[in-house]
Amino acid sequence: MKPRHLLQNFAMPLALAGICTFFALRESAFLGPRNLTQLIVEFSITGTLALGMLLILLTGQIDLSAGSGVGLIGGIAAVLVFQHGWPAPVAMLIALVVAVILWTLMGALIVRERIPSFIITLGGLLIFKGLFWLVIQNSTVPVARGDQDNLYSQLTTFYLPGSVGLAIAGGIVATLGVLTWRGRQARLAHGLTVPSPRQAVARWLGTALGVIGLVAVCNQFRGVPLSLLIFGSTAGIVYFLTQHTPFGRYLYAIGGNEEAAVLSGIAVNRVLIGAYLLMGVTVALTGFMTTAYSGASTTTVGDLMELDAIAACVIGGTALRGGRGTVGGVIFGALIMTALLNGMTLLAVSPEIKFIARGAVLTIAVWLDVVLGRAKNQG
Repeated sequence: MKPRHLLQNFAMPLALAGICTFFALRESAFLGPRNLTQLIVEFSITGTLALGMLLILLTGQIDLSAGSGVGLIGGIAAVLVFQHGWPAPVAMLIALVVAVILWTLMGALIVRERIPSFIITLGGLLIFKGLFWLVIQNSTVPVARGDQDNLYSQLTTFYLPGSVGLAIAGGIVATLGVLTWRGRQARLAHGLTVPSPRQAVARWLGTALGVIGLVAVCNQFRGVPLSLLIFGSTAGIVYFLTQHTPFGRYLYAIGGNEEAAVLSGIAVNRVLIGAYLLMGVTVALTGFMTTAYSGASTTTVGDLMELDAIAACVIGGTALRGGRGTVGGVIFGALIMTALLNGMTLLAVSPEIKFIARGAVLTIAVWLDVVLGRAKNQG
């Protein structure tokens, strides 16, 4: 196997293992059931936003407004529930609709007016941040735990019973097996290359052990967090969209060569707007979970989360130029980012060092993306 392929296949697992080993040696509580469950909740939040970012990056676009949107949408729901007494499901539905409308409008501006996504979403970052501060009136809106807000606060505090978590894990493993087999048969029917049966089984077994192991870790504390179930559902939907639908194939085609996609009859504008619409949905989900996890809607909610999401995607092998990226890679990338931030918090690392570390990880990830892309073109 070529060195480049070795780097692509083993860099993420080795990086994750190295980060976990470092923090475990520095602080034994890092691998404790309580901290691992907390890490999983944080991973679910970051991973959900990163999955939405994956859909955008696959097309060669970008979204810099996601972090501000997380604060705004979570803030709208929090104000409706805790200041105006709305039922949590209704408030979250209203906030979700607002997110879908805002991101659909941004997508329409980008594709219809041919304005670079960098500019539109940078403007969105500033606008959403200002709107967020107006919504919460530059104050803190506590996410209390009462009867009317039970659903909102339990997004990150409710845990499934152990038996239910194991049953869900079994269903996920079985579903992945069926999808893997069906995908393999479809590729063979069209004369496309597929991994050897041994490789396919090994990959499925590795995924199965990871899912069951994750549930086992959660069951050592209180059970599977509801936030992990939300993330898992989002990951399953995004995986299905990108790997088993024409919409997913169009995302890769547009990112690979937009001009060729237009000539082949793909409705590029519609697909791009659809990607931004789905980004709005993941921003809303992340906003609800982030606000619930923070215990309040305050001016700092969502800060720099768009950079964490982009870093998670790029670390996981998603190309900033578009056309390359997988859900599995994003999951690994989100795990690396979350483990790094969780470990630094556990060691009481100062905020300035955290900023430096996050910036360094993002820079290294982009550098690797450029290096691997250059090597691929030369190869």
